Amino acid sequence: MSGEDGAAAIVAAARALVGVPFRLHGRGRDGLDCVGVAALALGRAAPRAYGLRSGDAERAARWLEVAGLRPVAEGQAGDLALVRPGPLQLHLMIGTGAGFVHAHAGLRRVVEMPGDSPWPIIGWWRG
Repeated sequence: MSGEDGAAAIVAAARALVGVPFRLHGRGRDGLDCVGVAALALGRAAPRAYGLRSGDAERAARWLEVAGLRPVAEGQAGDLALVRPGPLQLHLMIGTGAGFVHAHAGLRRVVEMPGDSPWPIIGWWRG
């Protein structure tokens, strides 16, 4: 699959998860967290143990590399954004080109939000 076709497939897979309930460490349509959304949309295995609340971006970067993703300077549709919503918290979102799909703990479901990230983007990753 070409890069553009692959990106479109990732965005479509992420959008298909919109509405799935939020569940910490969730990995299926009965509930997902941000790692579960990323794993399903990208077709990758999710780490079994992780601590995004540690705020350790270097550790998160190592997990992404182990999952076969590589850092890129600028994100495009289908890429994974690692963001910092709080001082000791990290979060993953799938870029759509017009916004992001992610597991929103406050809204208790996977959502698609338009526009720029409301949180600082630490880095972008591509499969």
